Amino acid sequence: MPIYEYRCENGHLFEVMQKMSDPPVTVCEECGAPVSRVFHPVAVHFKGSGFYNTDYGTAKRKRESEKSASDGADKHDSKQKDKKDSKPASSSSDSSSSSTSSKSD
Repeated sequence: MPIYEYRCENGHLFEVMQKMSDPPVTVCEECGAPVSRVFHPVAVHFKGSGFYNTDYGTAKRKRESEKSASDGADKHDSKQKDKKDSKPASSSSDSSSSSTSSKSD
């Protein structure tokens, strides 16, 4: 049977062992005030050959990946710009060769 933790409006914390099918507790055991169930985050660790240490996020790793992503985007943008700059030069050489071939006809 699971153990559920409850907190009342007055700050009392208590645990109740009850079946999952039992109705939730509605009043505090100490003062009779309304209560709400307390939820805690669950720690999850993936183990096995399909997972890497980099799968677990840290603030430092997040900053590093953001920096590398922005650097990569800057490099990609500059490559695209270089391609655009070189494209008219190659097209002008193509047009000149086509014009010379038309002259020879």
